[in-house]
Order: sequence, then structure tokens, then C-alpha cells
Amino acid sequence: MEEFRRSYSRLCRESGAEPQEAVLQQLHQLPRGRLDLATQSLTVETCRALGKLLPREMLCTELVLSDCMLSEEGATLLLRGLCANTVLRFLDLKGNNLRAAGAEALGKLLQQNKSIQSLTLEWNSLGTWDDAFATFCGGLAANGTLQQLDLRNNQINHKGAEELALALKGNTTLQQLDLRWNNIGLLGGRALMNCLPSNRTLWRLDLAGNNVPGDVLRAVEQAMGHSQDRLTTFQENQARTHVLSKEVQHLREEKSKQFLDLMETIDKQREEMAKSSRASAARAGQLQEALNERHSIINALKAKLQMTEAALALSEQKAQDLGELLATAEQEQLSLSQRQAKELKLEQQEAAERESKLLRDLSAANEKNLLLQNQLPSLVPAFQVEELERKVRCQQEQLFQTRQELTSTSAELKMRAIQAEERLDMEKRRCRQSLEDSESLRIKEVEHMTRHLEDSERAMQERVQRLEAARLSLEEELGRVKAAALSERGQAEEELIKAKNQAHLEERQRLAHLEDKLRLLAQARDEAQGACLQQRQAVAEAQTRASQLDLQVESLRRRLEELQQELSLKDQERVAEVSRVRVELQEQNGRLQAELAAQEALREKAAALERQLKVMASDHREALLDRESENASLREKLRLREAEIARIRDEEAQRASFLQNAVLAYVQGSPVRTLSPPK
Repeated sequence: MEEFRRSYSRLCRESGAEPQEAVLQQLHQLPRGRLDLATQSLTVETCRALGKLLPREMLCTELVLSDCMLSEEGATLLLRGLCANTVLRFLDLKGNNLRAAGAEALGKLLQQNKSIQSLTLEWNSLGTWDDAFATFCGGLAANGTLQQLDLRNNQINHKGAEELALALKGNTTLQQLDLRWNNIGLLGGRALMNCLPSNRTLWRLDLAGNNVPGDVLRAVEQAMGHSQDRLTTFQENQARTHVLSKEVQHLREEKSKQFLDLMETIDKQREEMAKSSRASAARAGQLQEALNERHSIINALKAKLQMTEAALALSEQKAQDLGELLATAEQEQLSLSQRQAKELKLEQQEAAERESKLLRDLSAANEKNLLLQNQLPSLVPAFQVEELERKVRCQQEQLFQTRQELTSTSAELKMRAIQAEERLDMEKRRCRQSLEDSESLRIKEVEHMTRHLEDSERAMQERVQRLEAARLSLEEELGRVKAAALSERGQAEEELIKAKNQAHLEERQRLAHLEDKLRLLAQARDEAQGACLQQRQAVAEAQTRASQLDLQVESLRRRLEELQQELSLKDQERVAEVSRVRVELQEQNGRLQAELAAQEALREKAAALERQLKVMASDHREALLDRESENASLREKLRLREAEIARIRDEEAQRASFLQNAVLAYVQGSPVRTLSPPK
């Protein structure tokens, strides 16, 4: 309140008025949470300051302004400030002669304020102006927090009573309404009586001193009696509901304790189920790793095949370039060069068709592997989890049926059930995490292989670009040589007669040299064709190995399905055993020992199945080792083929250099032959 007092003084001084000493004294003496300014004559400046301070005041819950002689402007400013207040609960405006402006301000206050629960308006003149009082009644109809309203001595007539009746039909929170000593009359009393069936919350309505007939008053009192009875019944029902809720909560706690205690009896069964699920998850992980290894092997073979195809394409391109150079060098060998070009094109088409066929086969194999990879993680864990949940539900029903017979052992079974559920949740999360890790590892391996393939492709493209640059440089050098030959043509004409015999001899030597080069080129072409055939055979062998790998993957998948079927049969047997145990529990508690013996037998069966799985895993590892040895031999063969291709490239480069020298020599000697005089 001290801070409120200082703020009030500051605001009064800012507005050019002195703070009222009586108000300051009351603010200094009043207790915390209650502001009592009764019988204090408040000025307009004081009302303006209070209107600015009350929206921010978070401690005042009760405001008493009775007999303060508020003016219309002061009351409007004060009520406007209270519209934004959220902590005020009680407001007393008794004896302030509020009229039209005050009634409208009160209507806005009731519409906007959401905290006032009690409003005292005794000894005012709110009912004198019908329109203003209608605004007040509209705010009352829209209000959702007001519970007590005092309108004694407010000159309310029958029209005002009709407006109040309409407001009461829409209001759902008002419980007490005091209308004593007004001018309601017969019409107003009947309007209020007719609105009472629509209002379910009002239980007190005082109409004394309003010239209302006795039958209307009795009807109102009877309706209020019904409302009070209804309120009393509602409060009693609330109390009973509270008591019953406590009892239900207590029963629930007891039932939960009994249930948790009984759940401990199946702890061993859940542990066995968890062990079987872990073994199945481990087996699925091993199969997934095997599939990932096969997939990596197939990708490596695919990469090697692409490199081999690129080398073949490069050698074919070089053969075409050599054919073109030979066509420009020797017009006499044009027909032979054309036939060679046609043969090379046919071979390219056949190689392209074979390459497309191999790519389609490899894509089909990849799709099969991806399909198997996507199917395997979702078969085993999901089925096991659903079966476990179904068994838990069956056992819960059994335990609920036998809870009265096993109350003596209920206290020892609580904590174990909670631990078992936590272990199940942990195993589920571990399985999901392992599956996510395997999937991320597979994605990383695929990205690594794609990056490797992209790097190799870029390297081949750069190599092709370098070869193209070398070819361009050779063409430029050939152009320069031709220009030099044209410049020396004049000198050659002068020396033509002297060098005629020598030119004929050189021409014969060049022809013999060119024939040797042609024979060497033909031999190189035959060798390249042989190498191409060998590469095709190697590709066919790789394709057959890929098909064998697919067959092996299919056999592994079938074996996995058989194992799943066996596990499902075992689970069905276990369900039958649990149902039999349920019947025995209903008959006699001593049958639990027989159930434990049956569970021991099931453990032995599960151990036998685990041993079989281990044997199968060892066989699978041996098969994988055999495939790895085969892959190593394939890689060695590919390395030998690459070395042979490198050797062929070197020989072709040497032949190209020899052919270039021959062409240059032929070009240099061609003017001499063309300008020689006829014999």
C-alpha cells in the first residue's frame, strides 16, 4: 500500500492537483489487500489517479467506495480503470447517486472485467434512465464471474425489471440478487418470475418493498426454494463425488499394488521371451550384415565392369581415329578403311547391347537385394513384439481372474513387474537402435561407392579431354607442316629435275614402309578384337557369379522364412501351454510347479534352436569365405586384364606415332610426285 500511496501522490501532482489528505491517511492505515475509502468525498483528479493505478494494482482484492459522492465524470474514470483489473473480487459503490453515465460505465465494467464476484450498488439511481439501465443489464448478461449483486433503492421500474429478467436468462453465474425497495410492480415481478425457470444458478432473489403481489412473491420464493434445494443437492453431490473419488483412487492404488504384485510371477517367462527376442535380433543382424557384404561385392564388380567398358570404349575410339588417318593418307586404301570402320561400328553396337543387358541384369539384382534388405528388418522384431504383447494381455486377464486367490502372495510381485516392463522397453529400444545403425551404415557405404564411381568417371573424362587436346595439337602440327611444305614447294620445283630418280626411290621405300604399318595395324586390330572377346567372356562369368549370388540370397531368405515359421510354431505351443496353465491356476495353485517344468522344457528347446542357428551361422560364414576367395580371384583376373589393356594402349600409342611420322613423310613427299613431268 505504501507504493500505491506514493504513486497516487505523484499522479495527483502531475495533473496539477494536490492529493487529498484524507485519502492519503486512509491509504496509510488500511490493511493489506483492502482499500476502504468510504465516506470520503473524492474529487475528479483523485478518481482519475485511482483509475490509472487500479489496473496495475495486483494486491487490492476489495474496494469500498460507499458514500463518496462521486460525480458522473469521476465514477466513469474510476470504473474505466477497473475494467482492466484482474485481482479485484469485491466492489462497493453504495450511496453515490450513480445515474445514466454511471450505469453505462457499470455495463462496460461487467462486460470487460473477469474477476469481480460481488458488486454492491445500494442507494443509487440506476433505474431512472431506461436506456442506460438496459446497457447495464446487457453487461450483466455477458458477465461470467459475478455471483452477488445488490440493487436496493435504485428506482428500478417494471421496464428495468424486464431488462433484468432478460439478463438473468443469459447469465450463468449470478447466485444472489437483492432488488428490495424499488418500483418493480406487478409486471416487473411477473417478468422476473417467468425468467427463473431459465436460470439454473440464482438461488436468492429479494423483492420486498416493490409493490409485487403476494402470489408472485410466493412463486418467486418457491422457485428460490427449489434453487436452494438444487444447490444443496449439487453441493452434497460434489462432496459425495469427492469422497467417492478418494475411495476410487484408494481402490485403484490397491488394485495396482495387487496387479504389480501378481505380475512378478511371470517375470521368468518374460525374461525367457526377452532372451529369445535378443537371439532373433542377433540372427537378423547377422543376416543383414551378410546381405550388406553381398551388396558391396556386387557394387565392386559393377565398378570394375564400368572401368573395363570405359577402357574398351577408349580403345575403340583410338581405332576409329587411326582408321581416319589412314583414309586421309592413302586414297588407295579407302575401301579397306571403310570396311574396317563398318566392322568397328557393328562391334560397338554389339558391345553396347551387351553392356545394356549387363546393366539391366545388375539393376535387377540390386533391386532384389534392396527388397530383401527392406523386408528382413520388419519381419522378425515386429512379429515378436506383437506376440509378446498378446501374451502379456492374456496373462493379465488370467491374473485378474485369480486375484482373489493369490492375495497372500501379492506383496512380493510388484517391483519385478516394473523391472520386467523396463527391460522389455530397453530391449525394444536396443533393437530399434541396432536396426537404425545398420541402415545408416548401409547408406554410408552406398554413398562411398557412388562417390568412388563419380571420381573414376571424372578421371576418365579428364583423360579423354587430354587425349582430345593431344589430337588437336597433332592436327595443328600437321597444318604447320603443310604450310611449310607449301613454302618449300618453289624450292622443290627448282630441284625437281635433279631429285627425280631419288624421289622415285624414296617413294618406293615409303610405300613399303606404309604397307608394313598397315600390316601392323591389322595385327593390332585382331589383338584388340581378341581382348574384347576375352573381356566379354569375363563379363559373362561375372554375370553368372552374380546370378549364383542371387540364388544364394534367395536360399538364405527361404531358410529365414523357415526359421520364422518354426519360431511361430514354438510360440503357438507356448500359447497353448499358457492357456493350460491358466486353467490349472483356477483349479489349484499347486500347478505352478508343472508350469515351471514345462517352461524348462521350452528353454531346452530354445537352446536346441540356438545351437542349430549357430551351426547354420558357421555354415554361412564358410560360404561367405568361399565367395570372398572367388571375389579375390576375380579381382586378380581384372587386374591382369587392366595390365593387358595398358599394354595394348602403349602399343597403340607407339603405332599412332609411327603412323603420324609416315603421314608427315608422305605429305612432305606428295608435291614432288604431283609436279613431276610426264614421261
